[in-house]
Amino acid sequence: MALTIGEVSTQKVLRRLQSNMAWRRFRRNKLAVVGLGWVIVFVIIGIIGPYIAPHNYATTNFLAANQPPSWNYPFGTDNVGHDMYSEVIWSVQNALEIAFGATLVSFIIGMALGLWAGLRGGVADMVIMRLVDFMYSFPTYFLDLILVTKLGRSMGPILLAIGITGWAGYARLVRSLVLSMRHGDMVEAARSLGASPAHIARRYLLPNAMNNMVVALAFGIPGDLTVMAGLSVVGMGLRPPLPSFGNMIAQAGSNILGYPWLMYIPAGIFAITLLSFLFVADGLQDALNPKGGY
Repeated sequence: MALTIGEVSTQKVLRRLQSNMAWRRFRRNKLAVVGLGWVIVFVIIGIIGPYIAPHNYATTNFLAANQPPSWNYPFGTDNVGHDMYSEVIWSVQNALEIAFGATLVSFIIGMALGLWAGLRGGVADMVIMRLVDFMYSFPTYFLDLILVTKLGRSMGPILLAIGITGWAGYARLVRSLVLSMRHGDMVEAARSLGASPAHIARRYLLPNAMNNMVVALAFGIPGDLTVMAGLSVVGMGLRPPLPSFGNMIAQAGSNILGYPWLMYIPAGIFAITLLSFLFVADGLQDALNPKGGY
């Protein structure tokens, strides 16, 4: 099963050519390029945010409450004097940690179950796919609410709640990819030489399914951002004073006429961020899977 030096070199060249072609297709999608730029800025702010925020998110200044956007407060202040600019920066970090972490948890669970169902078949496949059907039939948002109620409203519990309810789509995708490849020539040859299921999955199945999984992950992140914001809007998101876009939007609802910046600024940034992630995901789908679908 060992590859020769020439075969390894050929595979490296082919992968490089595929990467170059994918990047050229991605660049032709202008919205995806613009979205990627915003996502990069968003991620950078999330990483360095606590170091550049002018104020701590919990710092109150009642003397500066309800200030409109100004030089001192670029995004204005809320009813207890929180600097909205600082809150937005801290919200970016919290959103990234929860969305990326929850997507990763969902992906790991879904990939493991999808691989197991596709490779083993039989009873294992039937049980796992019935679990997938149950997750699709049961509103996962309400399951998130139940889990957050039981686990708590801090970063870790919310991340886990969103993560362990969002795996069904990944499991179904990975299973379908495995079923389409498990009887291929390479897999059959490896199986005939005594390769273990783990080796077959690691060496043949996962690398060939990577493009589809990357696209699925890219679409999963904005989905988890939306779930996180939805939990906050109904009062089950991060417990104040921890900031989040959902908390800011929910709290601004009663003051939108008198202090519209409290609503429009965080809602606008959040909407642009969601669109940017979706544009990037759409661009990745066109670049990595030009025949359509994932």
